[in-house]
Order: sequence, then structure tokens, then C-alpha cells
Amino acid sequence: MMNSSGDEAIEGAVTLGLLAAWAVHDLEELATVPGWWRRNLRERYPGVPEAVWRRAGSVDGREFAVAVGAMAAVVASASVAGRLTGGRSAAYQTALNAFGLHGLVHLAQAGLVRGYTPGAATSPLIVVPFTLWARHRLRRAGVLRATRPRDLAVGLGFAGAATVGAHAAARRLTKATAARPR
Repeated sequence: MMNSSGDEAIEGAVTLGLLAAWAVHDLEELATVPGWWRRNLRERYPGVPEAVWRRAGSVDGREFAVAVGAMAAVVASASVAGRLTGGRSAAYQTALNAFGLHGLVHLAQAGLVRGYTPGAATSPLIVVPFTLWARHRLRRAGVLRATRPRDLAVGLGFAGAATVGAHAAARRLTKATAARPR
């Protein structure tokens, strides 16, 4: 798709690439998250309330996988919106910013624990570089909205709300299917 000035096309690699980069990143999380919190953080942070450890420990691999699937729908919707608008979609640009910020959060987590945390391997290799590249392409095409500190807060809020929503939906779905007679 061409922008209004006709300078440069925004190809699918920029918009649909968000979904592809997210999928690779979340494959790492799918492989490493279940049980990681329990095995790696409880000893290090004994002051954390017991309720937090119970909640973190109650998320099994199936529930986490369903949450990842729910988040896939969010990221796919934003990516398609970006594709249909030549990258202009506010939803796409917010999701792109959220993805990049999410990668930085993973790197900060790894720094805080002074070791590996789920998502920390693909964040510097895929998440952050893809976000910077896509933003560069959007800027060159003249469609990248100016990013203010408020926009970064919205991006982090979007990522947080989508994550909480995906996990809440996953918990309900997995409990409903577990309660159903076979």
C-alpha cells in the first residue's frame, strides 16, 4: 500500500510481521513459562505474599497456552488493521509500541533477577529489533504517528490489559472445560 505522498509502500512484512515476530517470541514463552515462576523466584523473593505465589503456581501449561491463543487474536487483529490501513491504524501502531515495550520489560526482568527469564532470549533478537525496524519503515513512509510519553503509557497499558484479559479468559475457558463431564 502506498501512503498519500506515494513515497514508500508499507508491505506486509511491516504490518503482518508483527504477528510473526510475536508468534516466535511467544513460542519461547510457551516453552519456558509453566512452572518457571515457582522454580526460580520463590527462594529469591521470600517477602512476596503467599497469595502471589499461589496464583502464579496455579497457571498450568494448558491455561497458559489458551492465554497465548487469546493474545494471538489481539495481535492478529492489530496486524490486520495495520495491513488494511497501510500502517496508519492507531490500533496497529499502539500494538507495535506495546510489543517493543514488552520486550524491554522482559530485558528489565532478566536484569533484576540477574539471569534468564521467559521471553528474555527473543526480546533482544526479535522483539526489539523488529519493533525498531517496523517503526523506521512507518516513519520513512510518513505514516508513523509522533510518539509522546503518553503514547508509551498507553502502549504499556494496552499490553497489560490485553495480558490480564487473555489470562482471565483462559482461566474461565480451562475451568469450564475441566468441569465438563467427558
